[in-house]
Amino acid sequence: MRRASNAVLALACTALLAGCGVPRALGIAPYRIEIQQGNFVSQEMVSQLKEGMSKEQVRQIMGTPLLIDVFHAERWDYVYSRQTTEGKSEKRKVAIFFEDGRVVRMDGDELLRPTSAAGR
Repeated sequence: MRRASNAVLALACTALLAGCGVPRALGIAPYRIEIQQGNFVSQEMVSQLKEGMSKEQVRQIMGTPLLIDVFHAERWDYVYSRQTTEGKSEKRKVAIFFEDGRVVRMDGDELLRPTSAAGR
């Protein structure tokens, strides 16, 4: 009797553990959600930023920064990452630097790079 219950328990544990690593077979895959973290940053938002803008103007365009470092209060960091259901990832980073409460420069990903003039 005890051996039968141990065998059933072992079989049940094996079946449960096998379900954890279900490979994509026959079009069956586990459901994955899209994960977004941080501040969404678009090209339109970045193109509105100009040198000399106040912190309040930047906040109206970009929203509250994800990171305001206590030791670098004159730098705001906007970080955005997204992972799709297919596993593709997208990351964007933009840092805005201030002097006396005004934008002096911006640094970041390709969003800050000027677009090519090929379409002209």
